Amino acid sequence: MEEAGQKLKRARERLRLKYRDVEEASARIATRRGNDEFTVALSRLADIENKGTIPTFYRLYSLCAIYRLDLAEVLSWYKVSLAEMPADADVIQHARTHAIGFQPEEGDVQSPLQLDPGLDLTKTAFLSRLIQRWGRLPLMLLNNIDLKNFRYGLVGTDDWSMHPYIPPGSLVVIDDTRRRIVTSGWTSEFDRPIYFLEHRDGYACSWCTLKNGLLILQPSPVSFCEPESFAYPDEIEVIGQVTQVAMTLGQTPSRPSRS
Repeated sequence: MEEAGQKLKRARERLRLKYRDVEEASARIATRRGNDEFTVALSRLADIENKGTIPTFYRLYSLCAIYRLDLAEVLSWYKVSLAEMPADADVIQHARTHAIGFQPEEGDVQSPLQLDPGLDLTKTAFLSRLIQRWGRLPLMLLNNIDLKNFRYGLVGTDDWSMHPYIPPGSLVVIDDTRRRIVTSGWTSEFDRPIYFLEHRDGYACSWCTLKNGLLILQPSPVSFCEPESFAYPDEIEVIGQVTQVAMTLGQTPSRPSRS
């Protein structure tokens, strides 16, 4: 199997570039970027091509720019697949509700075939800053989820604040064009807007009331959770309004009793 360095060499030779040409081109990139790390010296390029030396990210960037190569593809030559990042992130479990920022990839998409039984997030998460949570394929590959026009959050398995309306472990779709707190217009708790928010300690998914410069997070009456208040907008940001909810199909954690 052809090594990554040999593939880079073939890319250079297809363009009929000599080592000196690459060095000079990378120096121009380094000047434009204001960072000498982008420069690929003659000896370093020879080592990359012939000795299997792994280039720094800066040098790899320069080589991709010079050879007109896709950076993600070249990373895959070095056994680094950006498409695997959500799955790799999945092995690191966070107790807190958090944001997830993996971006959607271009190309064909597929739906997951089965749910991953080994999931146990305990805190609410914000997907748009992707952890694989809804199947063995990354969530960014689901063809029924529009990552370009909406943002996403994961309600932690310890977050009972909006139970039973939004159970722990739910995936929520967030419309970030609806950031204004609505104070009236609903006929029942099921119609009342629920917001996804970021504050100094993490993220929250809650009903909200704005009063005297304070944004009050109001949990479900049966959640056993207390309201929280933040100075608005200094201490808390409204990411958007929750417009859809998908509940997990796996076993949910035991509900805590009132202390």
